Amino acid sequence: MSDIPSLILLAVVLLLCGSLLVFQARTGVPPLSSSAAEAADVVALLAQADLPGQAVVYELGSGWGSLVVALAKAFPDARIRGIEWSPLPYWVARFRTRNLPNVRLTRANFYACDLRDAHAVTCYLMMKPMKKLAGQFDRMLRPGTAVVSLAFWFRERQVSATRQGPGLRGAVALYFWPAYRELADAGSVSVSETGPA
Repeated sequence: MSDIPSLILLAVVLLLCGSLLVFQARTGVPPLSSSAAEAADVVALLAQADLPGQAVVYELGSGWGSLVVALAKAFPDARIRGIEWSPLPYWVARFRTRNLPNVRLTRANFYACDLRDAHAVTCYLMMKPMKKLAGQFDRMLRPGTAVVSLAFWFRERQVSATRQGPGLRGAVALYFWPAYRELADAGSVSVSETGPA
């Protein structure tokens, strides 16, 4: 009889861990958490973007909420919109942002979300979704919308500014969408322009 609570707890833990694996398989992206230094790099690049005071900033694949929290604190007048599909990270992020009035989290697939009101978009994903995401941005974002990508960059797009931390930390890139490269530059793309593989 005393084993029942332990078995229930084990079942809940296995279910939660299983949900992480299922959503990683569906999206191709594990729920990543940006470090404080990486979040600071994203904030610094967005500060260069000269966002309006009431800017709408989307964090796509907001995971556990680290970057959403950093954005909300750095831009208290902005409206921060985190989108996360995986249930466990979403609920953890909801708990972490419960006292931040400028944050709204949505549990959804960000490909199905309307981003037309965005002044800026941030993402920390993997290489697999970047091409599809660029297509979504091309259809949806207003020209000049600031896009900041952490670690995995948009290929064949012009980077406006970068920040690179020490060690294994991911490089961060700022784009002003659609950020098309000039045709003359198309054949001379260097690794430093396109980010890590």
